Amino acid sequence: MEREVKFSLVFRDMWQSAGKYVPRVDQLIKVAPAIIEMGCFARVETNGGGFEQVNLLFGENPNKAVREWTKPFHEAGIQTHMLDRALNGLRMSPVPADVRKLFYKVKKVQGTDITRTFCGLNDVRNIIPSITYAHEAGMISQCALSITYSPVHTVEYYINMAKQLIEAGADEICIKDMAGIGRPAFLGKIVAGIKEIKNIPIQYHSHAGPGFNMASILEVCKAGCDYVDVGMEPLSWGTGHADVISVQAMLKDAGFKVPEINMEAYMKVRSLVQEFMDDFLGLYISPKNRLMNSLLIAPGLPGGMMGSLMADLETNLESINKYKAKRNLPFMTQDELLIKLFDEVAYVWPRVGYPPLVTPFSQYVKNLAMMNVMALEKGKPRWGMIADDIWDMILGKAGRLPGELAPEIIDKAVREGRKFYEGDPQDNYPDQLEKYKKMMLEKQWDRGEDDEELFEYAMHPAQYEAYKSGKAKEDFLADVKKRRDDIANASAPADAADNKPKVLTVDVNGQAYRVTVAYGAVDPAELAGAAPVASNAPTAPIGEGKDVLSPLEGKFFLVKNAQETPKKVGDKVAAGDVICYVEAMKTYNAIRAEFDGTITAICANSGDSVSEDDVLMKVL
Repeated sequence: MEREVKFSLVFRDMWQSAGKYVPRVDQLIKVAPAIIEMGCFARVETNGGGFEQVNLLFGENPNKAVREWTKPFHEAGIQTHMLDRALNGLRMSPVPADVRKLFYKVKKVQGTDITRTFCGLNDVRNIIPSITYAHEAGMISQCALSITYSPVHTVEYYINMAKQLIEAGADEICIKDMAGIGRPAFLGKIVAGIKEIKNIPIQYHSHAGPGFNMASILEVCKAGCDYVDVGMEPLSWGTGHADVISVQAMLKDAGFKVPEINMEAYMKVRSLVQEFMDDFLGLYISPKNRLMNSLLIAPGLPGGMMGSLMADLETNLESINKYKAKRNLPFMTQDELLIKLFDEVAYVWPRVGYPPLVTPFSQYVKNLAMMNVMALEKGKPRWGMIADDIWDMILGKAGRLPGELAPEIIDKAVREGRKFYEGDPQDNYPDQLEKYKKMMLEKQWDRGEDDEELFEYAMHPAQYEAYKSGKAKEDFLADVKKRRDDIANASAPADAADNKPKVLTVDVNGQAYRVTVAYGAVDPAELAGAAPVASNAPTAPIGEGKDVLSPLEGKFFLVKNAQETPKKVGDKVAAGDVICYVEAMKTYNAIRAEFDGTITAICANSGDSVSEDDVLMKVL
């Protein structure tokens, strides 16, 4: 009898492997019937991970989006699944146990059937509680092995990990080949080894970028894989996933029983995806992410991260070239920066203990590498800026690293008085729900159906507050307008573009100023609206003292969670105290006081965009 292989459409990951955002809820509802009509999907990945945060960035409610998005699939008998980052829940930093438990309850009642739980360090201590939480909520617990390729990540390593998860009660295993760098034969041995332990459902997830994944899909299916994650045009291949048409044809030819595809519906979905890209989502998709690239084999960065990486590179490149412009040095191209980044990832990764390159640790390794590249390009040493969340990974607070730390990293930790941790990571993050309940009561915010708004606030406090205030939507719409205007200006005739007011950054005796320059007679009202770039004008009275400068471009925040008390003018600080944060590349970078003193000015509002060397505060 032919062995059956079923397909899962990773619709969320399709988008976030290509760019920064996913469709709005109205677009999701529009495309769902056509996906169902294709008739070939047993499962659809509907939410999880960045889905929640992206909706908050839109200024939309992610809880409404999940409920409306999962509903049509349930009615059609198609299972829905989502990502769960174990200790990190749905965010980049660790989550208290009570928030993790509420997460499962909320997602089950919203319509999600399966949680795909992974730990970015493959530490089963972080995954096993999620098995219990999923079962208590009535969900299927699918536990993931985060695949990477290194001296410490062997076939035996992964089979032993799967054995521990199966013994702890996992219902299914996912082979999460997030960077697509698992070699086919290697992956086939892992699947066969798991099936020898128990004939448990196995789902394979991979990305196309490095070029292995079609061979890998065939190999894991021969070894006993039951479900394969697929994408579809125009978002398949490149940093995305293999297209369902190609996978179906390959497996059918190999003798597997696979579902037929309604090609009329396929084309309908394809057209809708393109329509969504033309609306605004394409503004955040780099053309380079449509390409496959064997250079991705060496750094092993996951496809899901490459979408946002290309957007980040624009900002990083601008920062480097500003430095070079001041010193009359040749500018760097984006391709040159990408190669330097890949080379630096290869340097950083083994030195920080070979964490599997999956969220959030892929971002941590990439961010460390990017900070090092930027420092080296500016004549500074490596390891100058390491965010607190990255230190938590290095010190063991997020779980055990698979490999050994380099002496230079250990020495830096010792010099800075940092302590290594061997205990259960969850113990570092005490329960917080009662605090968030109290804060919501004080703000007169409703906790929502099934406490889903409480969950959202506790999981994403800064983003939720920006959503509630309306700032998130304002910033999002302003960014979309700016990107559209940039495209329009780039395609305008040279003389027309040259006559438009421009915002320039001017250096005067080492201080950066933003000025608006216009040519000819210009209406002052036009001038006032011409600058989409955030102003550097301080929002608090300027005091005396030394400027605290932003070391990088990002968003300014006084705190990163509700447990911190924001600094205010008049507060005394000691050298080394954290006084604010700059969030960049999904990481909160702590800004510390360089000496004892008093804060005399706070020069930005929380959530404001800041550039490198912008004044954040003044301390006297």
